[in-house]
Amino acid sequence: MERTLAKDVKEHIGGQVLLKGWVHALRVMGKLNFIVLRDRTGTVQTKIKGYDNSDGSLKEEASIKILGAVVTDERAPNGFEVDIEKLEVISTTFDTPPIQVNRSREQIGTRLETLLSHRPLSLRNPEIGGVFKIRAEIIWGFREFLKSQGFLEVQTPKIVAAGTEGGTALFAVQYFEQKAYLAQSPQFYKQMLVGSGYERVCEVGAVYRAEEHNTTRHLNEYISLDYEMGFIEDFHEITTMETELLRFIFANLEKSCARELELYKIEVPKVPSEIPHMKLSEAGDILKKNFKKNMNGDIDPEGEQLICKYVKEKTGSDFLFMTHYPTENRPMYAFPCEDDPKLTNSFDLLFRGLEITSGGQRIHDYEQLTSSIRGRGLNPADFDFYLEIFKYGMPPHGGLAIGAERLTCQLLNLANVREASFFPRDRNRIVP
Repeated sequence: MERTLAKDVKEHIGGQVLLKGWVHALRVMGKLNFIVLRDRTGTVQTKIKGYDNSDGSLKEEASIKILGAVVTDERAPNGFEVDIEKLEVISTTFDTPPIQVNRSREQIGTRLETLLSHRPLSLRNPEIGGVFKIRAEIIWGFREFLKSQGFLEVQTPKIVAAGTEGGTALFAVQYFEQKAYLAQSPQFYKQMLVGSGYERVCEVGAVYRAEEHNTTRHLNEYISLDYEMGFIEDFHEITTMETELLRFIFANLEKSCARELELYKIEVPKVPSEIPHMKLSEAGDILKKNFKKNMNGDIDPEGEQLICKYVKEKTGSDFLFMTHYPTENRPMYAFPCEDDPKLTNSFDLLFRGLEITSGGQRIHDYEQLTSSIRGRGLNPADFDFYLEIFKYGMPPHGGLAIGAERLTCQLLNLANVREASFFPRDRNRIVP
């Protein structure tokens, strides 16, 4: 007999099913054992009379196999359950689990550090594990939408010779006889592949930042959703593309992750047809006038939260494109603003007070780019591998990077971005 998944049991009322999964909950009432079985699709209630558990192998979180008949019962969850005809304990539990998997997140009452230290077990919890079904659909939506827009998915090196952010916050690695680094971003390679003739490229991959932050917003390894597009007129083509991308992703989530969204009591936010744009300088004026807060050249996390609150009240949008960051605060390849070369045609996308995207138009002129590199105190010769394609008709281009964990975190109102990483890497954690 083929296995039936928990979500499909209701289709077999009056028939027989073979179930495989874990003991989510076990209740013994005299000679009657009620077993809630959990598999990757959900849970189903089963019951068995007179089961001999003298060896103690039937426990919560043991893996089991059940053969039984599906019967209706108004008292059971969803109005049906499985009468067990044969029960086999595949693998029992050998210790008391450090985490109560069958409780809600609030009922678990376990510190995040404990949940992360026992990550494979904590992921069995439907709420905790459900985060990654949502994250997976976000990534699927990213790929599917960009493919429909003519983007080629690429894979770029994660061991690199130079940093994309001017040589800071790099993890150095010994690469045979020379020093190399873990990639901060696929930025150089995205641009080179645009110039190679592909015009539009995208990537889903890990990136590494050796920043000594230890906050609820930061990870030292995270999944970056990148795209780069050529022959653009200005950076608004990039923000328009991201707006439509988010609309596609969220529409798919409503259809494919209804169960997980219900667990978190989440209503997917509406992405407006045009996400509001605001210059950084304008945000500074608003913060000073309305919140008595000085920005001091850049916006900090508190400022991001306040300005998003302001925009939400004024426009109803959970999203805001913050634009025109100073040249000194952006990488060497950021395209200067035509009206004021001290500013750049760059942006961040803020979602409910948190930056989830950074992007902008890039410098495509070879002489201008080499001059910008020298202006940062760097030697263009160190970037010959990157600069070569700019000598041969590089088109105007730009792109962005979305933090998959941050987007998931904000969507589900998680308290810490680590909750949206399978096995987080932060300032203090390198296992499991």
